[in-house]
Amino acid sequence: MRVRTTSAVAGASALLLLTGCGAADMTRQASPFANARGAKTVTLSVQSWVGAQANVSVARYLLEHELGYRVDTVQVDEVPAWDALSQGRVDAILEDWGHPDQEKRYVQDKRTIAPGGDLGVTGHIGWYVPTYFAKRHPDVTDWKNLDKYADQMRTPESGGKGQLLDGSPSYVTNDKALVTNLKLDYQVVFAGSEAAQITQMKQFAKERKPFLTYWYSPQWLFEKIPMTEVKLPAYEEGCDADAAKVACAYPHTPLKKYLNADFAKTGGKAAAFLKNFKWTTEDQNEVSLMIANDKLTPQEAARKWADRHRSTWRSWLPS
Repeated sequence: MRVRTTSAVAGASALLLLTGCGAADMTRQASPFANARGAKTVTLSVQSWVGAQANVSVARYLLEHELGYRVDTVQVDEVPAWDALSQGRVDAILEDWGHPDQEKRYVQDKRTIAPGGDLGVTGHIGWYVPTYFAKRHPDVTDWKNLDKYADQMRTPESGGKGQLLDGSPSYVTNDKALVTNLKLDYQVVFAGSEAAQITQMKQFAKERKPFLTYWYSPQWLFEKIPMTEVKLPAYEEGCDADAAKVACAYPHTPLKKYLNADFAKTGGKAAAFLKNFKWTTEDQNEVSLMIANDKLTPQEAARKWADRHRSTWRSWLPS
């Protein structure tokens, strides 16, 4: 089960072709290139986190430079992206963290979306503390001991409780329910976005302060700020079925790709390439690090990765 973004963006943004990290909001608006029969064009959905940008930047680079396609890239939140994909407003989603309701509706029942295979990366969400703090206080990695450190995790924003730092308020997480159901002396505080959350974590790390944060793997920041996961009650199938009663850890989720069903049949070499696209966590993090930390454009990062890993991506090209 993927638990990040589900809220639709209110209002339709003007359509913009992706340059650098910009993208159009496709919640309500169609791309002129999506589902364009007979044309060598592809429209890829890109989510807001940098790992998703890494997938799309490499796919786009290779589609354009190796297969001669025109690629349009548009930004859509996770659940609205399924609607856009079903309607042919985008052709592919390259990183889905598990939406069983959407899969049943569009893949099994309506058959307007086709599975595109595994991305090759396993995603996991959890609670983390900086490793420098875990080394000094090893018992903090058991959730039962978190209250012992709540005073040290307190911030002006957490209202006298320990702070559990989350990202965007639009990310759907189990954290508020977990804090309540595990009876923890913590307050969930939203940074506002992935970028804002990273900024706060970097500042804490610079000052060697303790912090507790919602975070996820794969993510390039682990290379810059080593973090240790806090063990929550073990995940079991169905333990998160009732959002209000969740009292277990997040699952490990093999990330999937999905294609518009018509595009999967008629998309030719582009569709075949996207089905073949499969890389590792290390590959994704390498590109993500170049985009987010080294400040390369997605296109520059994709080119550098492609130059270094020809043996990997050549197998993705259709014969």
